[in-house]
Amino acid sequence: MKLYGSYTSPFVRHCRIVLLETGLACEFIETDMAGSATKSPTKRVPFLEDGNQLFTDSSSIIKYLREKVGNFFCASAKELDEYCLVNTALDTTINLFFIERDGVQVAGIPYLRRQAERIESSIAELNAMILPMSSPYNDAELRLACFIGWAKFRKRFDFAEFKNLENFFAAIQSYENFKATEPKV
Repeated sequence: MKLYGSYTSPFVRHCRIVLLETGLACEFIETDMAGSATKSPTKRVPFLEDGNQLFTDSSSIIKYLREKVGNFFCASAKELDEYCLVNTALDTTINLFFIERDGVQVAGIPYLRRQAERIESSIAELNAMILPMSSPYNDAELRLACFIGWAKFRKRFDFAEFKNLENFFAAIQSYENFKATEPKV
């Protein structure tokens, strides 16, 4: 198996955590936007090759890896809903990050302002969740930790007023698989 991605991508990080958790052998191949544009139809990372199979989304990659060792991806509808909530906030935050990096002023465009509001309301909802302070972590919680880590790394959001999320993030720092996948600068 080969996992293509970047060390800073929160989606790739979640896949790397699952690889550590499952113990599956996989070669990590660092790639950038240009590399993903030529090898993946989605033109983004991560993507995974396993023989003649290609998976082009982190969620399908995680599901595939978990099932390969007899585990479940999002074992309940509630976990899946929480995972989707995190994914919405994460994907929206990343999109706005790249839009702003291209010089677009979010405040001047009503649709983009609504996207920024979506992030804030999603984070408030995530803060209200009951979160574990030690492992094991499910995929919704791992995705949340990857989101918070990326948002802090990129200085995208101040979590100071969201104490539950801050406490959760502080606790997951002691989880070896999370620490081992910290973005390289």
